[in-house]
Amino acid sequence: MNRTQLKRSGILRMALAGSAAADPDGYGEPFALRALRIAAVVALYWFVSITMVFLNSHLLDNRDLDAPLFITFFQCAVTVGLCWATRLLSKAWPGLVDFPSLSFDVKTSREVLPLSLVFISMITFNNLCLKYVGVAFYTVGRSLSTVFNVLLSYVILKQTTSPRALLCCGTILGGFWLGVDQEGISGSLSWSGVFFGVLASACVSLNAIYTKKVMPAVDGSIWKLSYYNNINACILFLPLILVFGELNRLISFSHLTDLGFWGMMSLGGVFGFAIGYVSGLQIKYTSPLTHNVSGTAKACAQTVIAVVYNSSSKSLLWWTSNMMVLFGSSAYTWVKSQEMQKTPHRVPQDLVSEKLLSEEKSNMGV
Repeated sequence: MNRTQLKRSGILRMALAGSAAADPDGYGEPFALRALRIAAVVALYWFVSITMVFLNSHLLDNRDLDAPLFITFFQCAVTVGLCWATRLLSKAWPGLVDFPSLSFDVKTSREVLPLSLVFISMITFNNLCLKYVGVAFYTVGRSLSTVFNVLLSYVILKQTTSPRALLCCGTILGGFWLGVDQEGISGSLSWSGVFFGVLASACVSLNAIYTKKVMPAVDGSIWKLSYYNNINACILFLPLILVFGELNRLISFSHLTDLGFWGMMSLGGVFGFAIGYVSGLQIKYTSPLTHNVSGTAKACAQTVIAVVYNSSSKSLLWWTSNMMVLFGSSAYTWVKSQEMQKTPHRVPQDLVSEKLLSEEKSNMGV
């Protein structure tokens, strides 16, 4: 058995162990059935996540329509519609579809509003980063969310970070700067993309912090939070679209009545909604740590696909920067998971809950 097979079997054992712990009722299932189910769920997560990034990159790279705010607004509107559609399905088939009851309460919307301001900043800067840097450099360009999480947790929440976690952050920072340097040498560096990536990373961390504060207002429901967040975002995006002149660009867009264009826009919204569901599904059938390992491997595959698709030629140091970012992120997740296991009032799942509430939604741009 070669080294790659050993590594894959190790990840599979980790996933199966996490699956057994998370779902004791399924522990007696045959090994082959559990392995097949885990493989199917992980493959679904990879497909939805990678497809969503490439689809959004295609929409944002449309030279005939420079309207990133409108594209993001439309995806938020699709998410609201899908929340209602899923709720109706849960009423029709309660045993098959589980979704909380939905209604619009002005008081709740107002309580969620501070988070919504951070939320629209996060997804807007995220999409702008993707627009300017492309998929290949996207992983590095958006890699500082972990670093900002540590920094803002100290500044706002007065929480300190262990030396091992700080070392992981140092690895991520080193990979980020090396990646920027190599993009500059190759002549493909977009400082605008890097700037928006840094802002998006900061907003991801702020989003996680504010999410904790507003969760009681939505009864601790991630889907209710997504519902109110996206409604508020739709309202907040409207004046921004007018101020930045995107309405005029949309009116003069030659493919405005093209069903193919609206089909792609709707598909982007569907995948943006689906990423939250498949992420939760992957955690349910594997484990929190396996979910993060899968996400890191997915980011690596995503980068390779982008480089191959664009027929790009990258230097060894460019690839090294990506590996440093991915390794540092994975190591940080592992370190925090180990630390949380030693803390009586927190469990490792908390780390992934925060990831679902912030980073997964930021992936609308992943």
